[in-house]
Amino acid sequence: MNSSKDKLKGSINTAVGSLKKGAGRATGNKKLEAKGSIQKAKGQVQKLKGSVKDTINKGKNLLGIKTNKL
Repeated sequence: MNSSKDKLKGSINTAVGSLKKGAGRATGNKKLEAKGSIQKAKGQVQKLKGSVKDTINKGKNLLGIKTNKL
Protein backbone atom coordinates (compact mmCIF):
# COMPACT_ATOMS: atom_id res chain seq x y z
CA MET A 1 0.00 0.00 0.00
CA ASN A 2 1.39 3.42 -0.84
CA SER A 3 1.66 6.28 1.61
CA SER A 4 -1.43 8.12 0.34
CA LYS A 5 -3.62 5.05 0.82
CA ASP A 6 -2.23 4.53 4.32
CA LYS A 7 -3.01 8.14 5.21
CA LEU A 8 -6.52 7.94 3.74
CA LYS A 9 -7.37 4.68 5.52
CA GLY A 10 -5.91 6.13 8.69
CA SER A 11 -8.06 9.23 8.44
CA ILE A 12 -11.17 7.14 7.87
CA ASN A 13 -10.42 4.83 10.81
CA THR A 14 -9.66 7.80 13.05
CA ALA A 15 -12.96 9.47 12.16
CA VAL A 16 -15.06 6.31 12.50
CA GLY A 17 -13.32 5.45 15.75
CA SER A 18 -14.08 8.90 17.14
CA LEU A 19 -17.74 8.52 16.19
CA LYS A 20 -17.98 5.07 17.81
CA LYS A 21 -16.24 6.30 20.93
CA GLY A 22 -18.61 9.27 21.19
CA ALA A 23 -21.67 7.12 20.56
CA GLY A 24 -20.52 4.64 23.19
CA ARG A 25 -19.92 7.41 25.69
CA ALA A 26 -23.29 9.04 24.96
CA THR A 27 -25.21 5.78 25.37
CA GLY A 28 -23.18 4.39 28.25
CA ASN A 29 -22.01 1.50 26.08
CA LYS A 30 -18.48 0.87 27.38
CA LYS A 31 -17.81 -1.86 24.81
CA LEU A 32 -18.60 0.45 21.87
CA GLU A 33 -16.56 3.21 23.46
CA ALA A 34 -13.57 0.87 23.81
CA LYS A 35 -13.92 -0.37 20.22
CA GLY A 36 -14.01 3.24 19.07
CA SER A 37 -10.84 4.05 20.99
CA ILE A 38 -9.07 1.08 19.45
CA GLN A 39 -10.19 1.97 15.92
CA LYS A 40 -9.14 5.59 16.42
CA ALA A 41 -5.68 4.47 17.59
CA LYS A 42 -5.42 2.13 14.59
CA GLY A 43 -6.15 5.06 12.29
CA GLN A 44 -3.52 7.21 13.95
CA VAL A 45 -0.94 4.45 13.45
CA GLN A 46 -1.93 4.07 9.78
CA LYS A 47 -1.50 7.81 9.21
CA LEU A 48 1.90 7.68 10.90
CA LYS A 49 2.89 4.73 8.71
CA GLY A 50 2.04 6.77 5.62
CA SER A 51 4.09 9.71 6.87
CA VAL A 52 7.08 7.47 7.59
CA LYS A 53 6.87 6.04 4.06
CA ASP A 54 6.85 9.58 2.65
CA THR A 55 9.88 10.53 4.72
CA ILE A 56 11.82 7.44 3.63
CA ASN A 57 10.99 8.02 -0.02
CA LYS A 58 12.01 11.70 0.22
CA GLY A 59 15.30 10.64 1.79
CA LYS A 60 15.90 8.14 -1.00
CA ASN A 61 15.21 10.84 -3.58
CA LEU A 62 17.65 13.22 -1.90
CA LEU A 63 20.32 10.53 -1.89
CA GLY A 64 19.55 9.46 -5.45
CA ILE A 65 18.68 5.91 -4.46
CA LYS A 66 16.60 4.18 -7.12
CA THR A 67 14.53 1.45 -5.48
CA ASN A 68 10.89 0.50 -5.30
CA LYS A 69 8.74 2.87 -3.33
CA LEU A 70 7.54 1.61 0.04
